[in-house]
Amino acid sequence: MSTRTKPPVAISGRLVDKLRDSGLREIARKLARGERLQRDDGLSCFEANDLCGLGQLALTVKKHRHGNKAFFIANHHVNYTNVCENRCRFCAFHRPLGSPDSYAMTPEEAAGRIAESPVRDLREVHLVGGCHPDLDLSYYLDLLRAIARARPGIRLKAFTAVEIAHMANKTGVSSQECLSRLKEAGLVAMPGGGAEVFSDRLRDELFPNKIDAREWLSIHATAHRLGIRTNATLLFGHLETPAERVDHLIRLREQQDESGGFQAFIALPFHPANTPLKDLPGPTGVDILKTIATARLLLDNIPHIKAYWVMLGPKLTQTALHFGADDLEGTIVHERIAHEAGARTETGLTVAELVELIREAGCEPVERDTFHQPLE
Repeated sequence: MSTRTKPPVAISGRLVDKLRDSGLREIARKLARGERLQRDDGLSCFEANDLCGLGQLALTVKKHRHGNKAFFIANHHVNYTNVCENRCRFCAFHRPLGSPDSYAMTPEEAAGRIAESPVRDLREVHLVGGCHPDLDLSYYLDLLRAIARARPGIRLKAFTAVEIAHMANKTGVSSQECLSRLKEAGLVAMPGGGAEVFSDRLRDELFPNKIDAREWLSIHATAHRLGIRTNATLLFGHLETPAERVDHLIRLREQQDESGGFQAFIALPFHPANTPLKDLPGPTGVDILKTIATARLLLDNIPHIKAYWVMLGPKLTQTALHFGADDLEGTIVHERIAHEAGARTETGLTVAELVELIREAGCEPVERDTFHQPLE
C-alpha cells in the first residue's frame, strides 16, 4: 500500500488539542506532516465518537483544496430503461422484461426530453439505466448521437461500468473497443455507479450477477486511458462493515494512483424501501456524515467529494458541506432510481435553488462544467 507523502495540510495545534479522540489526533498529525493515511486511520474515523472533530478535520482538508467553494452543474438526468437482468437485492428501480411498468426509451424519445429540458443553460446530460437483455451497442451509440443532435454542444456523461460490460458482452467486443466507439459518438465522461461495495462476500449475497470489483476498476482504468473522465461511488448502510467501506476507499485510491481519471467520489446512502432489504433501517445521519468525512480524508488523490442532495436531502447536504463535501451534483430535473427506493427529496432543483442551498450553508456557489471547471 502506498505511503507516499502529500502536501502538508495546515492544521493548528489548537485544533489537535480540541480533538477528543486519540485516533483523530494522530490523523491530524499525519495530515500536518503530509503523510498518507492508511487503513487503520480509516477505521479510526468510523470508530470515533468525536463527530464534530472528524468533521472539522475533513472540512480543513476540503478548504485546503477548494477554499469555501461548493460546486454544482446545470444537468439533466435520463434513466433510459428500468429493465435489468442483474436483479440486485438492494435495487428498487429494476423491472423484468415484459413487466407492466417496465420501459425502454427510444433514442428519439430520450432526445425529445433533452430538447424540451426546462434547464435553460443546460451543460450536461447524465444517462444511466438497467442492463436490458435486448439492447446492444448500436442502441447506445444511437442514443448518444440523438441527444447530441437535440442539444448541440451538450456534454454527455453516460453509462456505468456495469452497463459498459453489458453492452460489450452483448455485442461481442472488448470493453476498450466499446468505450472507443462510445467516445466517437460523443461520450466524454462516465458516472461512478455500479461499484456498490468491493467485497466478494457482499457481491455473492446482494448482486451476484453484476461485474466484480476487479472488472469495475479495469473498465474505469480503460476509460481513463482513453481520456474519458469518471466518477466513483460507494453504496453503504446495508450489510457492509466499516472495514469493508475502508477497503473500498483504499482500492479506489490505489486505482487513482495508477490511472488518475477519477474526478469525484460520491457516497450513496442505501435507501431500503421497495427492495428485498426493506426491513433494514438504512444509514443514520451520523453514519452518512462519517462516511463523507472519511472519504475526504482517505481519498487524497480524488479532487472532489459529492454530497448527492437527492439521497441526502437538503438539510443533510448543507451539513455535509462542513464535513468534507465540495459538490452537490446538479439540477438533475427528474431522478428515478433513488426515488423508487423511497427518497423523499424533490426529483430536481433549479440553479437558483442550488445557489440558495449553498449560500444558506455559508459556502460560495460555483457553477461548473462536466470536468469541474468553473464557469463564468
